[in-house]
Amino acid sequence: MRATFGAWDYAVFALMLLVSTGIGLWVGLARGGQRSAEDFFTGGRSLAALPVGLSLAASFMSAVQVLGVPSEAYRYGLKFLWMCLGQLLNSLLTATFYLPIFYRLGLTSTYQYLELRFSRAVRLCGTVQYLVATVLYTGIVIYAPALILNQVSGLDIWASLLSTGAICTFYTTVGGMKAVIWTDVFQVVVMLAGFWVVLARGIMIVGGPRQVLQLAQNHSRINLMDFDLDPRSRYTFWTFVVGGTIVWLSMYGVNQAQVQRYVACRTEKQAKLALLINQLGLFLIVFSAAACGIVMFTLYLDCDPLLKGRISAPDQYMPLLVLDIFEDLPGVPGLFLACAYSGTLSTASTSINAMAAVTVEDLIKPRLPSLSSRRLIIISKGLSIIYGSACLIVAALSSLLGGGVLQGSFTVMGVLSGPLLGAFTLGMFLPACNTWGVFSGIAAGLALSLWVAVGSTLYPPSEQSMGVLPSSATGCAESSANASGLLGPLFAPNASSEAPRMDPGRPTLADSFYAISYLYYGALGTLSTILCGALVSYLTGPTKRNELTPGLLWCNLMQQTASVTPKEVATLDDSLVKGAEELSLRAKRPPDFLSTDDDHLLFLRQKEDPSSPANACPGIVLTLGWRLYPHTSNKWTLRFNVLSSLKNHSGLRSLKSECKSLSLVSSL
Repeated sequence: MRATFGAWDYAVFALMLLVSTGIGLWVGLARGGQRSAEDFFTGGRSLAALPVGLSLAASFMSAVQVLGVPSEAYRYGLKFLWMCLGQLLNSLLTATFYLPIFYRLGLTSTYQYLELRFSRAVRLCGTVQYLVATVLYTGIVIYAPALILNQVSGLDIWASLLSTGAICTFYTTVGGMKAVIWTDVFQVVVMLAGFWVVLARGIMIVGGPRQVLQLAQNHSRINLMDFDLDPRSRYTFWTFVVGGTIVWLSMYGVNQAQVQRYVACRTEKQAKLALLINQLGLFLIVFSAAACGIVMFTLYLDCDPLLKGRISAPDQYMPLLVLDIFEDLPGVPGLFLACAYSGTLSTASTSINAMAAVTVEDLIKPRLPSLSSRRLIIISKGLSIIYGSACLIVAALSSLLGGGVLQGSFTVMGVLSGPLLGAFTLGMFLPACNTWGVFSGIAAGLALSLWVAVGSTLYPPSEQSMGVLPSSATGCAESSANASGLLGPLFAPNASSEAPRMDPGRPTLADSFYAISYLYYGALGTLSTILCGALVSYLTGPTKRNELTPGLLWCNLMQQTASVTPKEVATLDDSLVKGAEELSLRAKRPPDFLSTDDDHLLFLRQKEDPSSPANACPGIVLTLGWRLYPHTSNKWTLRFNVLSSLKNHSGLRSLKSECKSLSLVSSL
């Protein structure tokens, strides 16, 4: 008879869901709720570093990682901790190269940058690619833990799917970004508490930390010094430092869900501090999860549950361990259940809010520029409901994938995120790159990463080539034959690691190219995008540097001052008509404002036009910018914010009136 979760466990799980909902509602509805789409998607760009940093850490630590990292450490050893080095390098690269550009431009959607740098077609390509990948990934992330826990403990799949999906969609829709961030903070605490309780109990049963380390060392689980250069080895120092860094960079450097969080900070300095806090949170989570895997190995030292047949896949190790060691402590397994689903809630809420933001900014606003703030909020909340429902539908359809859902979640994001990172890198660091080049690069990167991912799925590598460490079932009291019903087809590859080589139809690439570590998939996509994009750009006529708008290249950006915390644009019309006496041309200039010899600045490829009010009355444009965006000291960003707003509002007439009243020009 297999162990199951009891009434006290479900009570603890329900309490976690209730607290998450309460936090989301309280934060989201405080002070009158959201007054604009800007508030809904970025929290008014007024958030502190601590909650944003913890939210960043929670966003991609889904239940897939909560259940998967311990099992990976169990099978491959403590070298999994090198992932922390890859995450650290990612944080440094993001803070140095990518964050300043997105933050100073003040973009809500990451893909707005692709239009500013290349064209609208590239922006739409990136948007669609992101939406498809995120819906698929989030649906699988919601479904995977439900499937695993059902197989181990009998937890009802549909009850867990509907409860977590509906509650997550509800508080994300009502509370927006602030609700997502503060519930993430709570869920990080729950995740860490779940890991630490398992660690404490497991170490006590084994006989103390020294005994755990000694047993792990004797069975090759303390293996940090693995510098094997073979790319087929699943985990080595190099796979984490090279492949892992690029994978995490694609998730944190240019991914909408993460960028949307750090641009929500009050200042650029706070955003960089949030990345540092995020790094600390990731280290604690990964270290705790990997340590759980090592403790789990020492507990199952002579009776591997997978070999015995108690479980059918490595990802089921952790829930089985929890049920085994807390069998006499009702309610404690519920804490781990809450831990796993906290990861699911944080990932799903992050994805839903990010997809709604991208849809509003990239697909709705450009076509309906005159929508009021109230209507945009209603549309944003409606999109949150739609995307939440879509993720639930994908989760339901994931049941058709059988045991491949966990691998599918990594494959979807790895294949699609790498080429997008390459596209943004081309735009920011290669001035010569043009639209044809970036399109060609994305196509090449997507094709190559998809090719190797599909190939490795159809022809999985052997355990020997991946470097799976040996385990034993010699101490088991019962024969694995008694568990044949649970074992299923997924156990077949464990019976013989050489079985795939005996297949006469197995292609030559199966044991070479298709066998490379999955951490290199993103690197393949990124590097091929950059190389192909650069080559095609030079062949089709490179873009000239003087044709590019300042602020879009990293090298030019370093010459400017940090900025951007734009206020609500919807108040533009009111601000424009408040009277000339409030608009002194030199008033309200930030102390760190970069002065120039000429106020007639070109922005976003706008040509100098003497008949344009913006050029005929440059001072009023900048003054309006300082008043509406008091935290913005970058003159290029000021003009972009004001002039973009004028296109979508009736403020152009008011601007003419202000220019006349200040006698700046004789006629307009």
